[in-house]
Amino acid sequence: MLNQERKDKNVGLLVLVAALGYFVDIYDLLLFGIVRLESLRGIGIGETDLEHYGTLLLNWQMGGMLLGGIFWGILGDKKGRLSVLFGSIVLYSLANIANGFVQDVWTYAVLRFIAGVGLAGELGAGITLVSETMSKDKRGWGTTIVATVGVFGAVVAALVAGLVEWRTSYFIGGGMGLLLLLLRIGVYESGMYMESKTLRIQRGNIFMLFSSWKLFSKYFGIILIAVPVWYVMSLYILLSKEMGQAMGMAPDQIPAPGKSIMFAYIGITVGDIASGVLSQVLRSRKKALLVFLLLTLVALVLYYTVAPQSRTMFYAVATFLGFATGYWAVFMTTAAELFGTNIRSTVTTTAPNFVRGAVIPITLLFGLFKGFFLEDGQATGQTQINAALSVGVIVFALAFLSWYNLKETYGKELNYNEQ
Repeated sequence: MLNQERKDKNVGLLVLVAALGYFVDIYDLLLFGIVRLESLRGIGIGETDLEHYGTLLLNWQMGGMLLGGIFWGILGDKKGRLSVLFGSIVLYSLANIANGFVQDVWTYAVLRFIAGVGLAGELGAGITLVSETMSKDKRGWGTTIVATVGVFGAVVAALVAGLVEWRTSYFIGGGMGLLLLLLRIGVYESGMYMESKTLRIQRGNIFMLFSSWKLFSKYFGIILIAVPVWYVMSLYILLSKEMGQAMGMAPDQIPAPGKSIMFAYIGITVGDIASGVLSQVLRSRKKALLVFLLLTLVALVLYYTVAPQSRTMFYAVATFLGFATGYWAVFMTTAAELFGTNIRSTVTTTAPNFVRGAVIPITLLFGLFKGFFLEDGQATGQTQINAALSVGVIVFALAFLSWYNLKETYGKELNYNEQ
């Protein structure tokens, strides 16, 4: 009885630590998007260059997350999940504090890259630990709590950025991360990992994912299913000011990116609860993912038809768009359930960061299509809209194809290794 109570207490602490860790992670991850305009103006960037340098810095951050995802994922399988939880938060907390001192755009870019490397490890390690520690019929609830509490960090980031100067917002994020280290002292390593560690097998070999079509197709497929989340975030929410102008909204009704992010993440918070609960009620990750992919398409239709009517309607649609893309919890749970213990941390850490890193090809394609849709050599609002829609056709076609080939993972036993 005492052992069960101790185990339940440990599980509760683990879920709490993973959830708060992801909270700080999302706070810092989205903070740049929220303070993008203010911070770039603060270091002397002119109005005509704000979109260019904003996209540049976002790509540097996402590039850091791509490399960081590989590093932390491999480390989690070779040295343990806890090593990632501690190391990643130290790196991104210190990097975000340093962001508060930047004076030029290239220093800013380097620090966003370093912060991106640090931010890459938090979620994968937390989800892996929760998935391996909780029972197969309850782990979906645990990962839902982690994702729901985590994404609320974006809402808090928007509120904080509205109350204090942008540099102070970075200091607060870094400080919260360092304080969180105190909670992590009582967290235990995954029992499945410790058992796997005693076996003479390869652990954390990312090339294993490319060694067979079976493993590669599972890995690449789950990534493509979640790419619509960051397609929406990068082109429709982070660039809400530019999209509002492109859709012909009145100058006094143009949405503010910070508020767009806040409302979108309010929706995502509710969406993560709903998608996680739906996957448990339906006893199917795959069905829940389909429902929310379809909702995302509906939300995009509303974005182009209803949102331009006023700033209030725009924020309302942004909230619904966030809700529709709030299937991150189910995506992460599915990623953890698809692979064996010896490669699970590598998958759950790299997969979300490759999804986030997809912002780079998305924005590059967006720029390419904008050049294609120029009218008499000039960019117009319709140019921007056509470019965004063209990228969306590619993103959603790949997502639905990958969903079709996805295997159901609900209730799957996780105590096994890939050979």
